[in-house]
Amino acid sequence: MGDTDTAAGGPAGGRDRDDDGRARNARPRDGLGRPLPYGSAGVERQPEGIVRTPEETVAEARALLAAGKPFHAHEVFEDAWKSGPEHERALWRGMAQLAVGLTHSARGNTTGGARLLRRGAGAVEAWASGPGEDRPYGVDLAGLADWARELAGRVEHGTDPVDSAAEAPRLGG
Repeated sequence: MGDTDTAAGGPAGGRDRDDDGRARNARPRDGLGRPLPYGSAGVERQPEGIVRTPEETVAEARALLAAGKPFHAHEVFEDAWKSGPEHERALWRGMAQLAVGLTHSARGNTTGGARLLRRGAGAVEAWASGPGEDRPYGVDLAGLADWARELAGRVEHGTDPVDSAAEAPRLGG
């Protein structure tokens, strides 16, 4: 990072910055993306701004979801959303919302988790019914939407966080 850490472990000058001077939180994170105290051992962060093929995006996100890292999978989908062709952005945004919904559900945020799961389900269904297709890159969008809505219902009526690896969608392949 561009700034030097203070004795308390935070950045000098009050904000973490990347080498180009942009604000970027450098705190380590756990497997669900929650910030940890400076100096803690965290999970390696997903690099941002990576341009992948759609097949690489699905494969990487699939592996991260299976490993119980939906926050990291969301970052992979977000890269595709930001760098992919315009006609696919709604697909990748919906997939990112599903991953964030699972993240919040695993963190115990039942309201936010259920809301994002349903929003993502609606987004992938809308994409499939519009100019898209129902199985882009081998992903069964109807099945994914069903998974999200079913999980959202359980999250709303449960009391404990969900196990992100056990509940993760498999994304085909």
